[in-house]
Parts: sequence; C-alpha cells; structure tokens
Amino acid sequence: MALHPQVVDLIRRAKEAGVRPTHELSPQEARAQMEQMSKIRDQDRTAVGAIEDRVIPGPAGDVPVRIYTPTGQSDGKLPALMFFHGGGHVVGSLDSHDLVARNLCIGGECVVVSVDYRMGPEHPFPAAPEDCFAATRWVCVNADELGIDPTRVAVSGDSAGGNLAAVVALMARDASGPELCFQLLVYPVADYAFDTASYSKWAEGAGILTAAGMKWFRDHYLARPEDGLDWRAAPLRAKNLSDLPPALVITAECDVLHDEGVLYAEALAAAGVAVEHRDYPGMMHGFFSFAPVIDDGAAAQAFAAERLRSIFQA
Repeated sequence: MALHPQVVDLIRRAKEAGVRPTHELSPQEARAQMEQMSKIRDQDRTAVGAIEDRVIPGPAGDVPVRIYTPTGQSDGKLPALMFFHGGGHVVGSLDSHDLVARNLCIGGECVVVSVDYRMGPEHPFPAAPEDCFAATRWVCVNADELGIDPTRVAVSGDSAGGNLAAVVALMARDASGPELCFQLLVYPVADYAFDTASYSKWAEGAGILTAAGMKWFRDHYLARPEDGLDWRAAPLRAKNLSDLPPALVITAECDVLHDEGVLYAEALAAAGVAVEHRDYPGMMHGFFSFAPVIDDGAAAQAFAAERLRSIFQA
C-alpha cells in the first residue's frame, strides 16, 4: 500500500519547516529537533488526575521518572504501565512522549510510570536496559506507596522504547521477577542486522526514520559492533523467548523496522507466548506518537489502551 495521505502531508510539512534527517545532526542537535517537534505536535494535553516528577535509585545514580495517575479512580490499588520512550536510545525524553503517556494513562485506566533512562553516546548500551529494569523493579517493590497492584504491572514503549520493554520482560523472567502481566511493543527495534526486506524497501525513509538514521542511532548507542549480537540490545537474538507475558506488537507498514517487528511477534508465538500483532497499512515509523495529526495514530493508541484495560481487568 502507498503512504497514507495524512503521512504524505506530514512529511511535506516537516520538510517545509526545515526538519533535517537525524543522521545529518549531532546527538545534541537531534535531541533539540525532537523536542521542538513534539512541542508543536502536542499542544493539546490530555488531562490526567495527577502528575509527579521524581527521581528513583538506579544502577549508576538517580533515574528521573514521571508518574501519571488517572482521574476518577476508586481507593483501590491501580494497575501500572511502565513506559519507555522512543528515540533510538539517543534522543527523546519524558517531555517528548508526555502526550502518549497521558493518553495511555487515561485510556488504559492505569498509573503510567515514564522512565528517563540514560542514553548514548554519553551512556552507551547496556545503560538504558539496566535503568529501565531497575525502574520496573522499584515500582513493584514500592507498589504500596504508589497505590499500585504489583500483580498488574505491564511494560511498554515505542521504537527504542519497544526494544527496552521487550528486553525488560526478558530480564524480569531471567531474574525471577518482577512478574509482569503484559508487554506493549510499538514498532520495536528487535535486531541490528539491517537485512530485512523492509530495510531495503524503505531505506530512504517514509517520514522520520531511514536506514541511515537507524545506523546513526546504532553507532551512538552501541559502544562495540558485537553489542548488536547481545539479546539485551537485540531481543530477536534471545535464545529463549518462552515464559514471557502476553504481548501486543504494533507495526507500521512503511517502516524500516516493520519486518523485524513481525519476526519478533512470530518468534514470541513460536515460543508459546500469547501474541497479538496489529499492522497499520500506509503508516510510517512514529505514527503512534503523531496521534494529534494522524488518525491511525489515535486509533492505535485507543486500541492499545483497550487491550491494556482488558488485561488489567481480567
């Protein structure tokens, strides 16, 4: 299928606004560009019951988190969703994905804990998964204080964040806890082989991510080429994917990461994990975050939220 007209229009407007390809920028420039884009895109913020910024202990110092609590909830303990933002493990922040976190909080009727994990190149792999796993453990250990039901904790993320959610689920299984109930993986980075058909078809990009951009992210995230073979960087390379929580994998058709997302969903299913895969035709990488201007982004967020509610209420 061709690019959706809303995607075509968004790409046109981005070019007219002077948005530059990530691989032509320094990490600092790429971060500033992403923050500016998100401010323009997400001007209307979904209201939630409460938001708290705090720092929690991590493996190498404090880790900032933002905790979203939904409105109109009872006095009972709430389910929780760990959210890890996208950005190639190099860019992105609590602010760049604030609206997504708000929407999942309200739609999923859950507490959302968004994690400002360390990023490359200043803090290369495996700093990011270590921070995200530590944050997930902290939430479960401190569930009473947070008003959270520790038996209903899920992990989620988009792109690099989807990668981190998948890796945290593996880490939690191997560490015998915390026990997670669900994983929401939105166009996850699952491998660094760059050899799928979607990498060839969409190498020049359909929107915000190109093959050159992904290689730029890899080179700033991984300290050594061989790190790309580590399952903590590339969960598709994990030798054992069994005994993981149920998963929803969302992919965008017109995305270099499309095929590895499909492969990861298939690998989970082959290992006996309950998996639902939802593909969005004509969509580019990043469409989930562009819900304010792309209808299928809003639809995908609503679909993910519905699945979260069904898991949390089971």
